[in-house]
Amino acid sequence: MAYNPHYQQQQQYGQQPPPGGYQQQQQTPYNQYAPPPAQPGYGGYQTQVPPPQQAPAQPPAPAATPEANLRYWFDAVDSDRSGHLSTEELQRALVNGDWTPFNIETVRLMMNMFDTDNSGLINFAEFAGLWKYIEDWRGCFQAFDQDKSGYIDFNELKTAMQSFRYNLSDNFLKLIIKKFDKRGKNPQGRGDVSFDNFVQIAVTVKSLTDAFQRIDREGKGYATIGYEQFLELVVSNR
Repeated sequence: MAYNPHYQQQQQYGQQPPPGGYQQQQQTPYNQYAPPPAQPGYGGYQTQVPPPQQAPAQPPAPAATPEANLRYWFDAVDSDRSGHLSTEELQRALVNGDWTPFNIETVRLMMNMFDTDNSGLINFAEFAGLWKYIEDWRGCFQAFDQDKSGYIDFNELKTAMQSFRYNLSDNFLKLIIKKFDKRGKNPQGRGDVSFDNFVQIAVTVKSLTDAFQRIDREGKGYATIGYEQFLELVVSNR
């Protein structure tokens, strides 16, 4: 299995430090989930909590503290009052800058990352960690969205990947854009990706790079693997 021909030294891959503000020369190591420094605000790419799609019958008045506001939002989307969020309920809690909900694949990715007890549900403590992670990515997204369009285009994605120290070819980046551009299948498709898809791209590239690095132990940028080993790599990172 060959890796990207533009692959550099071992220190040049497997690290993905999205900066809190865009500084291309920053060399901060990529941590477990790779969030940049958080910026205050709520609602995915928004800076305020959006109105829930299905509000509780008698919603309590939002409190002043961020934790209380987060609890209010959690209860608002917990439609069955179970104290846990399903994948569908979590999707209602996460929105893009244009108020569209996160795509279900990104929601499932977030669920798998933060469902620490493997219950298939998100409790409030897990939701709080997930929310902070999304907010950290929101600040990163805004830094790379240089034209403030609410979307990341090819050039902005290339800048982001270079900042994360991934030396990816233009053809591969175009393939990523084509796969994750939700509007690309429609006449109005413009070759860019929304916030939720940007997060999914970054996390997917990071996880696949980590998996490849475990095979390419010498850091050469290429490796020979068997058929089942390839299948294991793909399945384990879905």
